[in-house]
Amino acid sequence: MSAVKAIRQRPDLDTLLSALADPARRRAVEHLSEAPRRAGELADLLGLPAPAMSRHLKALKSSGLIAETHPEFDQRVRVYALNTERLAELKDWLAKAERGWSDQLAAFAKHVAKKKPR
Repeated sequence: MSAVKAIRQRPDLDTLLSALADPARRRAVEHLSEAPRRAGELADLLGLPAPAMSRHLKALKSSGLIAETHPEFDQRVRVYALNTERLAELKDWLAKAERGWSDQLAAFAKHVAKKKPR
């Protein structure tokens, strides 16, 4: 697979932010930051029924934020873990956005300082 095709197949930032817009999903991410977990464990921790947890996990998986694995001893068991590369992409985007705002605020402050009567 070419690098260009791989980039196009990666979920976009909007999909990632949309997945994180739900409070239950953010809490699931917080729990997964501690350790990989089975879907049932996450459902218990969040107080959600299995079908709701399944929908949340599907959204998080579609965003690329979590990955699903199966332990060797039982391929029926699904274990979910954070995709740290995806988190790094989000952190990079946030840092760029913050720099942009900081630059704009600094330019505005400079403009206001020039306009002040002395």
